[in-house]
Amino acid sequence: MKHRYGPDGIHLFDRRTGLNVLLDEVDVEEAQWARAPRQVSIALTNACDLDCPFCYAPKNAAVLDVARVCAWLDELDAADCFGVGFGGGEPTLYRRLAEVCRYAEEQTRLAVTMTTHGHRWTPKMIDALAGAVNFVRVSVDGVGETYEQLRRRSYADLVRRIAMIGKVFQIGLNCVVNTSTLPDLTAVAELAASVGAAELLLLPEQPARGRKGITSHALAALHRWIESYPGPVPLALGSGDAGHLAIAEPLPKEIELRAYAHIDASGMLRRTSYDPTGEAIDHRGVIAAIRRLERGASE
Repeated sequence: MKHRYGPDGIHLFDRRTGLNVLLDEVDVEEAQWARAPRQVSIALTNACDLDCPFCYAPKNAAVLDVARVCAWLDELDAADCFGVGFGGGEPTLYRRLAEVCRYAEEQTRLAVTMTTHGHRWTPKMIDALAGAVNFVRVSVDGVGETYEQLRRRSYADLVRRIAMIGKVFQIGLNCVVNTSTLPDLTAVAELAASVGAAELLLLPEQPARGRKGITSHALAALHRWIESYPGPVPLALGSGDAGHLAIAEPLPKEIELRAYAHIDASGMLRRTSYDPTGEAIDHRGVIAAIRRLERGASE
């Protein structure tokens, strides 16, 4: 098991099983705290073959160099990061995806997760990634006609591919929540249960591309739905959108850049994937960019 020291104690994590153990009775001196965020998402490319109206990913052409990504993986691993999440764009459009995932598996102790729309997954791709990816998140924004109107892809094909992915990888489903997808949440949750998903992540729509994001009315309705949810699949909610809901916070003191950071396909480090500000990662590396971003917030 990999471990990291932090303000909440000593955190142990097994990337194979997903087991987390927190020794919160241990008081760790700040000088010993992990230097890296617990989790870092990396947009390998901005390329995507869909055009979802609520997508906040940058639309400029950008793709990360594989050697650069692998160097960042080494640095993050040494600084006690627990895992990286590859996304985009659509990560399956990154030509050397299997190589990068295999490097993380064989040369580091990092857990590898991935967020994908799911439509490019084939038996050949699954074989290439098997054993090198610990968790796959598939985006499912509504069901049936709702999904097809938003994503312009076959919902039946999506369900078939999710089932195929789930035979090899532990999976979770993501759902962007807005006025269009809100009526479908129960059906999405039922899909999550039927495919054996380990988690359903609900992501209230963020402002992007001229859209204002989720309305206050829809957000309140989402909170009511969560409060009455009886399903077997655990729910997770995008950070900052909990409102009055009681949310389990296993690491309440490990917040902001100690918990999470995002690297976009241009090599810019940001607090979140939709944060407009950030720090370019130069020859000094990821941790140096994090420290600069922290200092900028305090100045």
